[in-house]
Amino acid sequence: MHLSKDKKNKLFFYFLLFILLGTQITKNQESNKNSITDITQIQVFGLSEVDNFEISQKFQSLLFENIFLINKKKFKEILSQNNLVESFNIKKLYPNIIRINIQKTNFLALTFYRDEIFFIGSNGKLVKADNNENSQKKLPFVFSNGNYHSFLKLKKIIDKSEFDYDEIESFYHFPSSRWDIKTKNGLLIRLPEYNVFNSLQYVNLIKLNNEFKKNKIIDLRIPKKIIFSNE
Repeated sequence: MHLSKDKKNKLFFYFLLFILLGTQITKNQESNKNSITDITQIQVFGLSEVDNFEISQKFQSLLFENIFLINKKKFKEILSQNNLVESFNIKKLYPNIIRINIQKTNFLALTFYRDEIFFIGSNGKLVKADNNENSQKKLPFVFSNGNYHSFLKLKKIIDKSEFDYDEIESFYHFPSSRWDIKTKNGLLIRLPEYNVFNSLQYVNLIKLNNEFKKNKIIDLRIPKKIIFSNE
């Protein structure tokens, strides 16, 4: 039996429609299957509510990506741009949540930068100081031309020594990479470029000796010599 041309065309149309619908159904099924593991939440913890929210907003472009395929480098690139972040941990909570726990940097000192006051963080980065005068008064002031990593090295040396960091009022950095320290009692300590740890240990012993308490300057710049001055 021969089919007419019209019937052949109709059969071909229905066959083509069946294929297209079948393909669309398959794609939709695959899409629904993949959506189970698409990222729907990126939670940020560790900072203030405002800072957590601001950081989370920067991750909006990563939402609905597959949690198994997401590259953590994308998160690191964004987090490294925030000067409040000391370190962080990224955890995947399957099937669709990313949780970021941030360790906030510690504020070690204050400094001037572009005519404004900033905190120096333990990560070596600057954070614009808030208006909390109490927090600012507790911290020493660093006078330096941007060499904050050198300051961090000095801070670590002080922490290892018996010298009390809380006694320090200010730091002065020189182009020779040498530092002066002024205490809250008005004592100026001229540190050498090298052997800083031993010098701080000497200063700590000197401060405990009543005979030297009237001195205003302790100069340790010359190797194997300690020079005292009242001026």
